[in-house]
Amino acid sequence: MASVNGGRDVQVRVVSRRLVKASDTSIDPHVLHLSNLDLLMQNIRASTFCIYPKPSTGVVGFDFDAVVHAFDSGLPSFLNHFFPFAGRIATNPSSGIPEVHCHNQGAELVVGHAAGVALASLDYGTLGAAVRCVHLPYGDDVALSVHVVSFACGGFTVAWCTHHVLLDGKSLSSLVSAWSQLARSGTLAAGSLPCHDRAAVFRPRSPPTYSASLDDAFTPLDGKFQVNALTANHSFVERLYCIDASGLERLRAAASRDRGATRVQALSAYLWKALAGVVGEADTHCRMGWRVDGRSRIVSGDPERRAVVRSYVGNLTTYVVGEESVQEVMRMPLADVAAMVREAIDAPAYEERFQEVVDWVEEHKNQRYVEKAILGLWSPILSVTALASFRNDTDFGFGHAAMAVPTATATARLCSGYVQVFSGPGDDGTWFVNALVWPQLAAALEADEPRVLRAVTAAECLGLSSASQQQQCVSASSDKNKDGGTAPARCAGIRQR
Repeated sequence: MASVNGGRDVQVRVVSRRLVKASDTSIDPHVLHLSNLDLLMQNIRASTFCIYPKPSTGVVGFDFDAVVHAFDSGLPSFLNHFFPFAGRIATNPSSGIPEVHCHNQGAELVVGHAAGVALASLDYGTLGAAVRCVHLPYGDDVALSVHVVSFACGGFTVAWCTHHVLLDGKSLSSLVSAWSQLARSGTLAAGSLPCHDRAAVFRPRSPPTYSASLDDAFTPLDGKFQVNALTANHSFVERLYCIDASGLERLRAAASRDRGATRVQALSAYLWKALAGVVGEADTHCRMGWRVDGRSRIVSGDPERRAVVRSYVGNLTTYVVGEESVQEVMRMPLADVAAMVREAIDAPAYEERFQEVVDWVEEHKNQRYVEKAILGLWSPILSVTALASFRNDTDFGFGHAAMAVPTATATARLCSGYVQVFSGPGDDGTWFVNALVWPQLAAALEADEPRVLRAVTAAECLGLSSASQQQQCVSASSDKNKDGGTAPARCAGIRQR
């Protein structure tokens, strides 16, 4: 169980748990065979956690019952477009490989209540305290479990819970946005229609072909190749930072020279220099890694294939690494480090890179593998997953969320730093940085002047009213959910990456 700021434990009482099926009975039951890129992401849970303050008086007819009704009435149509998420994840008895049985078994809809707790009272400076303790359990075989939880202040949260084997961050973002679009308008725009066909993007070649360098980039996900559990669990601290549009622009301007740096490149350069400063003389080199989305990198082929790639719901990312001496990174101006970031990210020929990964997995399906770099061996490495280029549409009729946090729970004993960058749901240009980093690096980022990254607070960063408003909470929200509840669900101490 974790605590909120005032020392109060968060207890979520489950009011109801039910299955919601797709309403289109003409969709034939089938088995979805996952792609080779999907198979690299097994046993990792993924979710997007949306925090909604109590809507302003301009929202007509709002109460928590209206929120629950929106999901009750809208999810069947939503699942017509995202039919695999009404299915179940299973293991093929012959191959031992995961697959999805799309028989319309139903997505879960779980309704809960956090009694006596206001959203503003949660500790948003640490992701675990604000997010994990509101998450409710769901099965390893469930493709989608939606958790809607009311708070005593009149606000609520929505957690879209699934598994990484089914999708990546971009796909999860599009899933949430599609729900909002459908809930508001009843339809999806033509460009928003999802593609679930794994064969439409990449197929393994015959024979599979890949380079020696790619083969060397992976290692079996085996305890013999990982650090011990105590080292992995106690080497890092969690932080949730924000950076506003003006701060991002100043950083981008400082990182630009002849060729303007993007905001991701500028922030990566800033983090790389901070990492080098912390490493100092402890090591000769330090590294940065990036999860790169293939949708913006695969530009060859006919227009129809490019359209399929853009709307693809599945895993379509790869991992690239840059390495440099600590002293060089410390010496370089920010613009030179940003240029080094750009070169590392732009260097691969991505069409061939993805094809090679697909071919490599084809020959290694019977064992789980992981990129060697993210195990945390050799020189220190900080990995960046930038989700800020695609913004969630979180308004399904009650206003945008104050924050939509993508999370993933890693099962491996990884000992590398990790940051995840995502944009705020509104249009003010705010970015959030979810960090799992060494205490020395967190201290350096928090002591840096001018302060680039600021700890997320309820009032300043999210616009939530102060915790004192609990005295003015809507007490009816506590009473109306008493019937049919089960024992409170308590926070599990799991690590997020």
